[in-house]
Amino acid sequence: MSRIPHVRGSRLALAGTAATTATLLIAALAPGAAAAGRPTPATALDHAAAALSEHAAALGLTDDQDTEVRDVIVDGDGTQHVRYDRTYRELPVLGGDFVVHLAPDGDFRGADRATDTPLSLPTVVPKLSAPKAADLASNALRAANPGELLKKLTARPELVVDALHGTPRLAWRTDAAALDSLGNPVARTVLTDAGTGARIDAWDTVESASGDGKSLYGGTVPLETTPSGSSYRLEDPTRGGTYTGDAENRTDLCLLTVCLVRAPATPFTDADNHWGTGAADDRASAAVDAQYGTDATWDYYEDVHGRRGIAGDGKGSYNRVHYGTRYNNAFWDDGCFCMTYGDGDGSAFGPLVSLDVAGHEMSHGVTSKTAALTYSGEPGGLNEATSDIFGALVEWHADNSADPGDYLIGEKVVRDGFGRNALRYLDRPSRDGSSADCWSTSLGDLDVHYSSGVANHFAYLLAEGSGARTVGGVAYDSPTCDGSTVSGIGRDKLGDIWYRALTVYMTSSTDYAGARAATLSAAGDLYGTGSTEYAAVGAAWSAVSVG
Repeated sequence: MSRIPHVRGSRLALAGTAATTATLLIAALAPGAAAAGRPTPATALDHAAAALSEHAAALGLTDDQDTEVRDVIVDGDGTQHVRYDRTYRELPVLGGDFVVHLAPDGDFRGADRATDTPLSLPTVVPKLSAPKAADLASNALRAANPGELLKKLTARPELVVDALHGTPRLAWRTDAAALDSLGNPVARTVLTDAGTGARIDAWDTVESASGDGKSLYGGTVPLETTPSGSSYRLEDPTRGGTYTGDAENRTDLCLLTVCLVRAPATPFTDADNHWGTGAADDRASAAVDAQYGTDATWDYYEDVHGRRGIAGDGKGSYNRVHYGTRYNNAFWDDGCFCMTYGDGDGSAFGPLVSLDVAGHEMSHGVTSKTAALTYSGEPGGLNEATSDIFGALVEWHADNSADPGDYLIGEKVVRDGFGRNALRYLDRPSRDGSSADCWSTSLGDLDVHYSSGVANHFAYLLAEGSGARTVGGVAYDSPTCDGSTVSGIGRDKLGDIWYRALTVYMTSSTDYAGARAATLSAAGDLYGTGSTEYAAVGAAWSAVSVG
């Protein structure tokens, strides 16, 4: 008789230790979600543990596997959703994650699994050595940065089970990182078959978007700060203590995921609590934008989705501005739980601290704490699109007349040298010259910043509908791939549906077909399967050739 697979993290999470990645979160779909009698996260964990024991076979759990809680959501009606990662013979399983869905009384309703393929390997002893895997990944990083003399290149292999790419197999997941000629970080993760040495997949590790104080882009904005002696610190005690510091144009010194030296984040201080001049030559001005972007992103997720902070635990992150030298990038880093902004090169980009860039990058953090969409192939495109969608929604929610909401990404940071007026366009993504408007079988071969176009197009159609129109003074024209006419249901409903799909139904391997199913499930939960909203989701996906 098979023993019950061990469930790790359930009790440790309640004790508040660092030994588990579980995030305890109540996501209310209706007022009064924490009312007496409704399940608590602790109750949900107990229900889920019982469900795993009873339905181990259906979930593909065997004696060789363990599970660990990543996230817990309790709906307003008491429905529970518990997300797990799994290991096989103590090795992480890529594509092993799943979400268990439970009725308010704890009865098992079903599960969404990243893969249904049975996990069984003849051995977990690799034929390919770790040093050889490291060499292959190092060469891949060099090939991805042609013409660059990379410095301080390191590669760190980790043995995993790859269940994302067909039949499960033993693999090396190797994070390769280095500094380019300007001292800015470059990084790539390479997945290598541990038996044959063949490359399975590779993707960039740094998730990026290529991109009362006086800000560079948002005018004069309100800021919550912290008194410090006779001055003030740019630290917000009302939003988990998030703060903004000066990286002093330095970069991190990291051995892959372990950073030996972090670029500083020297807190900004001010004597009279009026920050910045609105000009780029004042270092505090970019800090105002960064802090404001963090505030606006926090407020969007809390006001709209009931989520306090990126991890949903009420804790603030921090920002570093003036990172590197002429660094044309901004990125979210789970390792430091922080946002980092470059100053741009002044030709193609200005400082990358605009509101939608902040919302985009910090939404990568939300994704990593929920569905953890793999950053390659179709899941990678959905990861990027999630950040574009929420970046736009953060900008709309902020309702700032100096930077009004629109369906453009990065329009404030681009300069004449970039050649167009935004980084990406949700109404017709191909306007950037590279992104896909419609799904095709080759979509997964595109860079994730371009395969994201299909979901961005879906999102615009779902919110606004097809055809030409002007929204907020900006002209858009969104044709459909099948010649259909789509009617929009509004931005608010788009955000609600996508957030629920991300946090409840999507997994690390969700592709576009899976995203259609996840958003339909979310729309059914929120509005009913016979609703106009449910039908609109299906129509919008069909209009971009998904489903």
